[in-house]
Amino acid sequence: MAGVRRSLSVELGGMTIATPVMVAAGCAGTGREWTGLVDVHKVGAVVSRTVTLVARKGTPTPRVSESPSGIVWETGLQNPGIGSFLEEELPRLVRAGAPVVVSIGGSTMEEFVRLTSTLQGRPDVSAIEIHLSGPDDELGREVLGDRADRAAEVCGAVARMSRVPVFAKLPSVGAGVVEVATAVARAGVTGLTLCSPPRALAVDAASLAPDLGSVTGWLSGPALRPLTLRAVFDVARALPDLPVIAVGGVRTGEDAVEMLLAGAWAVQVGTAALVDPIAPVEIAQGVARYLKGKGLASPNDIRGRLRVPDGFDPSGEGAHR
Repeated sequence: MAGVRRSLSVELGGMTIATPVMVAAGCAGTGREWTGLVDVHKVGAVVSRTVTLVARKGTPTPRVSESPSGIVWETGLQNPGIGSFLEEELPRLVRAGAPVVVSIGGSTMEEFVRLTSTLQGRPDVSAIEIHLSGPDDELGREVLGDRADRAAEVCGAVARMSRVPVFAKLPSVGAGVVEVATAVARAGVTGLTLCSPPRALAVDAASLAPDLGSVTGWLSGPALRPLTLRAVFDVARALPDLPVIAVGGVRTGEDAVEMLLAGAWAVQVGTAALVDPIAPVEIAQGVARYLKGKGLASPNDIRGRLRVPDGFDPSGEGAHR
């Protein structure tokens, strides 16, 4: 064990990151918020807040409500628009020292194409993450990425144009996650981020009103960990060679190790990073301690190593008893 040369670095379809722990979309703010709080060089990568073609003011306040084992939230994708983002926010995020993945969001094919075109040739953009949980204005659907065919159409267009790795962040589509994942993989994405938060509602019984200004929102936090593990496990078994980044419920090194064992190549930290900006660094340190304790060299040595009984069939596990 003493002679093992240990490294936390992982390679995600052409993007190499120093640790398998990334900061999830929007949780590093605009780049200002983290200054002096954390050594970002010790973070695998930072995902920007989701950027749209034009600026969005976002939803009314309040935007966050505490929930058991998590938060219910909605921001309405507040952002300054792609032009201002490239001029002001991206340089700050890059100067922090970690690779920057730009999250893009739109409600039409044209918007995704224009966003991807605008990012072309930017050496400071390490990868693109496609936000697929917004509405589809062209087809009149509430969530663009809920349908495999539409998700593949949008992701394929972005992947064909992009000169950097492209990761599709899939909605929480339950049993359909493998179908959507397979479709976008065939369309050419580099990898997947699993998954966007599920829909949620917070209520204030005293005032007979919803807790959020937007009324409805999304659930994030530790409560999601088992759901994320299941999605990662199912998709990794179906697509073992496709890089999968797990997001949802990771707050400790042990949580991250569980995701890797289920088949993830890396993890993203969201709510935990909002509570404690140092959390992504501490989680990576936890992964390092686990590897050392097992005498292993890298996160790749535990990826997908969950011990599943021979003959296990996920379709016949008695889920409806």
